[in-house]
Amino acid sequence: MRILYLLFPFILLLVQGAAGSSLVPGNKQQCHREKGFCGFLNCPFPFGISGKCSRFFFCCKKLFG
Repeated sequence: MRILYLLFPFILLLVQGAAGSSLVPGNKQQCHREKGFCGFLNCPFPFGISGKCSRFFFCCKKLFG
């Protein structure tokens, strides 16, 4: 039973981190609002995929900075 006291805060920390991961842009307006742009199938090098604009367009945002 003692391990439950140590395990409970760890589980809460994991659940809290997983809750924020679903806040990615889901359409073109959200992508532009978050200072991104829509790229066809992939993003150029200094940018990374951070969501979807539509079926074949992904939201690209700067990876660093």
